[in-house]
Amino acid sequence: MSYVPLISSGVAGPLGALHLPRLWLKVSLEAAGKLAAGYPGIGAGYDQMTCDQLGLDAAAVKTFIAGNKPTYTQFEAWVRQNGKKLSKADIQRHNLAILGYCHGDDVRKGILSAAGLPDDGSVLPGAIDLNNIDDWQEFHAAVLK
Repeated sequence: MSYVPLISSGVAGPLGALHLPRLWLKVSLEAAGKLAAGYPGIGAGYDQMTCDQLGLDAAAVKTFIAGNKPTYTQFEAWVRQNGKKLSKADIQRHNLAILGYCHGDDVRKGILSAAGLPDDGSVLPGAIDLNNIDDWQEFHAAVLK
């Protein structure tokens, strides 16, 4: 059985870094062989952005999670020890980057079309909102349909 990661990129854990809980979930599911098709453990978008902006080595994140199967709080403790950019200002910059990121036109149109929504400006254009719609659509197709 595989799982669509339903923790939104707009969620932060105790550290306060947006997307970090979703990154943990995706890499954990991938390490267990349970991540739904089409979802990378660490992709080029928010995942890599989070690693880069918090000063984390993506390969080390994968290795730690695969080898230790940590809870989220255990993972966050590891991030606190290994991240190079974790000041409040660093985390605020990261969060603003996550909140301000918008997909390109082709990705936005594809997500809205798959969900049966018009691309008329009525849906918030941020990647967090669009990714949530995409996740809900994928979850529905995989589990509820």
